[in-house]
Amino acid sequence: MTTPQDESKQTEHAVIEIHHMAWEKNVEKAADPVVVMFYSPGCPHCTAMTPYFEEYATDLGEAIVFVRIDVTANPWIAERYSIMSTPTFAVFCTGRPVAQLVGAVYPALLRKMIEEGIANAQECAGQSTVIDYEITGYG
Repeated sequence: MTTPQDESKQTEHAVIEIHHMAWEKNVEKAADPVVVMFYSPGCPHCTAMTPYFEEYATDLGEAIVFVRIDVTANPWIAERYSIMSTPTFAVFCTGRPVAQLVGAVYPALLRKMIEEGIANAQECAGQSTVIDYEITGYG
């Protein structure tokens, strides 16, 4: 049983359920590639895709981190990454999204995206540049 103070909880399928307080540590600052399932409770398409996501976590979890986040409980994260519908699956490399699938896609497409994220993990880290800027209300 977890408490509200827990940063994250891991299911038996190697999928880590996180909230906004654990986002930076588990996704943005992760050394390994991360695949995130953005979901919402009561979403039938999310429910349909969850077994595949968990299966892939079991099969591929040694090479990529599997994370789930509830967008209704963490709206800031959903807004930050322009998540407009659930489920949305995204591969993050060095904290940046590099691939995304939206909706109840064919499971083979999801697996292919994850496998490509694993295969390109080393390369993708050097293929993008972080834009460092601060957003303020003062032009």
